Amino acid sequence: MLRLGFVTTNPNKLREAQLVVSRYGIELYPVTVRKIEIQSDSLEEIAVYAAKKAFEEVRQPLIVEDAGLFIDALNGFPGPYSSYVYRTIGVRGVLKLMEGVENRRARFVAVVALALSLDRIEVFRGVVEGTISYEPRGSGGFGFDPIFVPEGFDKTFAEMSTEEKCAVSHRARAFEAMARWLRENVQTLKPSTST
Repeated sequence: MLRLGFVTTNPNKLREAQLVVSRYGIELYPVTVRKIEIQSDSLEEIAVYAAKKAFEEVRQPLIVEDAGLFIDALNGFPGPYSSYVYRTIGVRGVLKLMEGVENRRARFVAVVALALSLDRIEVFRGVVEGTISYEPRGSGGFGFDPIFVPEGFDKTFAEMSTEEKCAVSHRARAFEAMARWLRENVQTLKPSTST
C-alpha cells in the first residue's frame, strides 16, 4: 500500500479521493499544513503553487487539489473562485445570478498537483460537463453539488451516493489519472533529497 499525504481540511474531499485511489493500492491521509492559494484564473497555477509551498514545509511527496465550477452563461464564473463564492453568496446566490438564464451549461473541473520534490510536480486534470439546476436538490455532497447535474443524469451530485458521484465526478477523474500514473511510476516516490 502506497501512502500519500493530501493537503486538505475537507473530510468530504478526502473521502471521495480515497474511494477512487484505494482501487490502485493508494491510501491518502490528511496533511495539516496551511494551503497557500495564489489568486489566479488557472486552477493549475493555484494547485502547483500550493503543492510547492506545502512540500517546502513537510519535505515529503504530497498532493493538493483545487476545483471550480465554471458556468457558461456567467463567462466561467465562479471558476477558480468557487470556494470564496460558496462561502459568501452560496448556492442561493449563484441561482439568483442564473434567474431567467436559459443556458444552464456548466462544468466542474478538478486539478490534482502531486509534489514529488520542489522541482517535480505532476498535474492531473478532471472535467465533468453538466448543467445548473433551477433549485437546490439533495442532501449529500458538499459545495455546489446541490445545483450541478452531470451530463447523462437527471440527479444533482447532492442526490447521488458518494459511490455514484465518484463514478463520474471531476475529482474522481483527476485522482484516477493520478493513481494510474503512480501505478506506472511508483519508483519516483522514493524520498527526495532535493530542496
